[in-house]
Amino acid sequence: MSDHTGPQELPGPIERKKAYELVRERLLVDIRAGRLAAGDQVPAERELTQTFGVGRSSVREALRMLESQGLIEARGSAVFSVAHWPNPLNSSLNLLLTLEESNLRELFEVRKILEVEFARLAAGRRSDEDLGRMLTSVQEMKEALDSEARYIAADLRFHLAVADATKNRCATHLMHAIRGLLQQALASIYRIPGSAQTSIEQHRAILDAITAGDADEARRRMLAHLHRVEHDVESALPPLPSPAEAADGKGPSR
Repeated sequence: MSDHTGPQELPGPIERKKAYELVRERLLVDIRAGRLAAGDQVPAERELTQTFGVGRSSVREALRMLESQGLIEARGSAVFSVAHWPNPLNSSLNLLLTLEESNLRELFEVRKILEVEFARLAAGRRSDEDLGRMLTSVQEMKEALDSEARYIAADLRFHLAVADATKNRCATHLMHAIRGLLQQALASIYRIPGSAQTSIEQHRAILDAITAGDADEARRRMLAHLHRVEHDVESALPPLPSPAEAADGKGPSR
């Protein structure tokens, strides 16, 4: 009797990784192995280009990806260091993401609870340094419209800067805790035609209100931004399952 039990499903096509993804993976291996420990300075761009034999743009993309994941921290003048161990909240929420027990709809509910009030507090407590970080992030978003990794990293830095401007350490920790989920959301937004450009305009409007010290307007503009982005994402996601489908575990999960 033949051992053949039917056609075998073939795997999908092999994806060729881009140079910046390979650089990121190599640096991630060094961080995991302890060759780059918390607090250590990451080798300079020029050294990394020579070590890996890639262009500086690929190195920069890799560094921005690692920064957006909270694995390295910017120290100014294109200098990065390995971040210290993340707080337990970060690990717990990243586990939810890994297990697919959280989704973008739930994330936006949380963002509207947190970030709207963060914007209000930031308007009354921000420093010139905070405003400079926000402005730089908006400018980098505009310059990176053709690069998903750079755009997402800049967008994420803006929202982290708003949290930092509250001068509330819990706010900063909470934003870092959801950064893994937020990064996924930003990737979805970037891929929606026109949404990234609109986000830049709305980020600038939020920054203007925070700069003016107008707490109510900063709150209103952040809420309008999150509502608009949520609507864009909702339009791009599959419809929610019916109650019967949800009870049976059927239908789309997001």
